Amino acid sequence: MAKDITELKKGGSFLIEETAKEDVFTPEDLSEEQKMIREMTEQFVEDEVVPQQEQIENKQWDVSKNLLRRCGELGLLGIEVPEKYGGENLDKVSSMIVSEKLGRVASFAVTYGAHSGIGTLPIVYFGKEEHKRKYLPLLCKSEKISAYALTEAGSGSDALSAKTTAVRSADGSHWTLNGEKMWITNAAFADIFITFAQAAQGDEKQFSCFIVEKDYPGVSTGSEEHKMGLKGSSTRTLNLDNASIPIDNVVGEIGKGHHVAFNILNMGRAKLAAGAVGGSKTALNASIAYAKQRVAFGKPIASFGAIKQKIAEMAVRTWVAESMVYRTAGLMDRSLEHVDMDDAKQVLKAIEEYAVECSILKVFASEVLDFIVDEAVQIHGGFGYSAEYPVERYYRDSRVNRIFEGTNEINRLLIPGMLLKRASTGHLPLHAAVRSVMDEVMSAGISSDPTGPFAQERSGVKQARKALLLVAGSAIQRFRDAIRDEQEVLMHISNIVMDVYAMDTAVCRLMKNTGEVHADVVSTFINDAIARIEFSGRQVLAATGDGDTLRIQLSALRRLLRWTPINTVGARRRIAEHLIDHGAYKL
Repeated sequence: MAKDITELKKGGSFLIEETAKEDVFTPEDLSEEQKMIREMTEQFVEDEVVPQQEQIENKQWDVSKNLLRRCGELGLLGIEVPEKYGGENLDKVSSMIVSEKLGRVASFAVTYGAHSGIGTLPIVYFGKEEHKRKYLPLLCKSEKISAYALTEAGSGSDALSAKTTAVRSADGSHWTLNGEKMWITNAAFADIFITFAQAAQGDEKQFSCFIVEKDYPGVSTGSEEHKMGLKGSSTRTLNLDNASIPIDNVVGEIGKGHHVAFNILNMGRAKLAAGAVGGSKTALNASIAYAKQRVAFGKPIASFGAIKQKIAEMAVRTWVAESMVYRTAGLMDRSLEHVDMDDAKQVLKAIEEYAVECSILKVFASEVLDFIVDEAVQIHGGFGYSAEYPVERYYRDSRVNRIFEGTNEINRLLIPGMLLKRASTGHLPLHAAVRSVMDEVMSAGISSDPTGPFAQERSGVKQARKALLLVAGSAIQRFRDAIRDEQEVLMHISNIVMDVYAMDTAVCRLMKNTGEVHADVVSTFINDAIARIEFSGRQVLAATGDGDTLRIQLSALRRLLRWTPINTVGARRRIAEHLIDHGAYKL
């Protein structure tokens, strides 16, 4: 009998309890099979994708299609598909590995992800048995290519307000779909579109999901969009003009399309973060190589402190983002060990448990990538602005990650929203933790700090966690149910939540894999995160009170955040010199 998933580590629990290092999966924990997948994917990208990047960027779709077929031959398309339908049925960590390695080639990575992820998983988790047998073996081999059609001109973040309609025919033999979907990746060569529409049931319209094949009557695509970046991925509209769809082509249930869309987005967000880590490493490696060979004032610019500062900070953020991606994948895999993998509902429940963490990953990693590609251009100087150097493309390609899979603003609102919902249902004892911190603040003293290895870093995490609970508690007390309308406050709280998860993850990885350079990375990150947390905390408290109440709360925040600043100038120099000596990201 499957073990009750509630006995496992709950999503969001990092906010209210100290994490044991054994509970955190790190890249150093990869199995031999996972290392083989990493090496195979890396070799595929190096030998087959990178040499054809120019053709991909020039929209030679046959190149992209052939590369997808190679992915099928290598078993990369069916990583999350059960073996009985032609897939590999591998773990989530392996899925993250592939996404990270493909992040080096952004346009093709998006083509791959749209097909193997959001274009395939709705059928895996929600499709009827006949759908699975009909489509999944073909998708795993890329004999058919899939796309995902959710967004419309008037319904981006507000997906449920879609205007596309689906009307059942009088004889009950088919659905007639009308509408236009936007920003459809792979549209130029997709055979299947996972499409969302409002199904008419009497006077009601129910958001539902359908399988639409390109050859169905009334189905067509528009011309290619001219995009800022990702020029090597096809992006078109999907036009549905009295499109005739077989009556059984509903994915899941009528009126339950939001279950399909939102559950699939959880994994999509996590894999986007993994790809962002891969892109970050790629841009960082290019920057290190350039800084070592570019000479100014008689010596390589890599020897200058200003450049070392940039390289080190790029590495710190990359290492932390990487740690968060693999921790979250490890949490999912641990939950999935205790469910029946043939039961889609159990699988989705195990993944959904970490929906908060998936949103954190999406926001954090996409913003890390944006920071890194910007610094990469700056390190390259004028050459970074030239299309002759790849960092120009990295810069353009990165920007859309903050819009994909739910904008970062939407995800910032989702993070505290999901946490509050879990607290209200008793799934996460957040309110009790808030009361405990409030009681501690009102008492004479503050509880003692951790001792032993990495005591300062562990203390920083403990302080940050308590600061979050103080700030969130004050906001909840002030606004109560109306807090859902206080978006500015929620975004500040979300920023603190993300930094707490990042700090907690980084410290646990450090404790499992000690090293001087890693200690510098973690202490530097925590040092700066504490300052960010104090800033956001002050903004929230100022929005929730004034006068003596505000002064008391600010005093309590200072008492909780008693971090002693470290010499980050020296730490960053050591980190940068380690990377420059190795000539690449080696952490």
